[in-house]
Amino acid sequence: MIIKGIISASLSILNEDLSLDIDSTIKHSEKLIQDGCHGCVLFGSTGQAQLISSNEKKKLIEKISASEYKKNFIIGTGNNSLNDNIDLMKYGIKYGFEHFLLMPPAYYKYNDIGTYSFFAKIIQQVPSAKIICYNFEKLCGYKFSIKIVENLVKEFPKQIIGIKDSTYNLYETLKIPNFLIFPGSELKLLKGLEIGNSGIISATCNVTAGLARKVYDDFNNNKTQIFNKKLCEVRKVFDNYNLISGLHSFLSVENKKYSNVLPPLSLLTEVKQKELINSLKKLDFLPEKNIAP
Repeated sequence: MIIKGIISASLSILNEDLSLDIDSTIKHSEKLIQDGCHGCVLFGSTGQAQLISSNEKKKLIEKISASEYKKNFIIGTGNNSLNDNIDLMKYGIKYGFEHFLLMPPAYYKYNDIGTYSFFAKIIQQVPSAKIICYNFEKLCGYKFSIKIVENLVKEFPKQIIGIKDSTYNLYETLKIPNFLIFPGSELKLLKGLEIGNSGIISATCNVTAGLARKVYDDFNNNKTQIFNKKLCEVRKVFDNYNLISGLHSFLSVENKKYSNVLPPLSLLTEVKQKELINSLKKLDFLPEKNIAP
């Protein structure tokens, strides 16, 4: 079973020609684990997965399979196509990765029957996969219910092992034994832990890894919480912006490698970037303290 704890939805770093900078993306993800994350999702929505080619994803999977942190990585598929998802998951398994974050397709309208069929057909083709379902209605237009999650777990208990809940309609009420539940925000970390959640999978863990880990460790060691307030304040600042734009803009202050994003995404305007940085400076949260070398 995948580890519990602080998991970052890791950024993808791009070259000037907007191709994937594989070495820098791997280095960034490994640094997050060194800074405190228990794991990283590669090619989640924060990693611009829907905009990156399958060929580039496969090249990164091949190279990162040699990482000393291999067991700490979860692969996001980031595809609408059923067959493309299956193909990428089979490729990941070929290189020793078995944990995947999987969101149902975007754009089209569908119901629980369609969602069940989508996951069932993937599992039929990739039965050794361990899947964390991705619940984010804002992105894909579909919201998981307790019923559909329970049905999927009942039918596929070895494959459907958890959920990332970024819609926040499940993390307080879903109760399945030995099932991983990860809210998608640091704002839900402490409350989630108190009610039995497994940790978080969060975009802003790209910069809050150390703080979030302290909150997690202090909870598990029954220590007084002295870092959660700042962790939540930092998250609230980033929540004022598109998270991908905000994170890349924040980190690009100290390292220009982060300044490239794939259209139609963009960095924050200069005015908004200064606003973001100034808000974080008031919290003594500075770019140079949160950057991968």
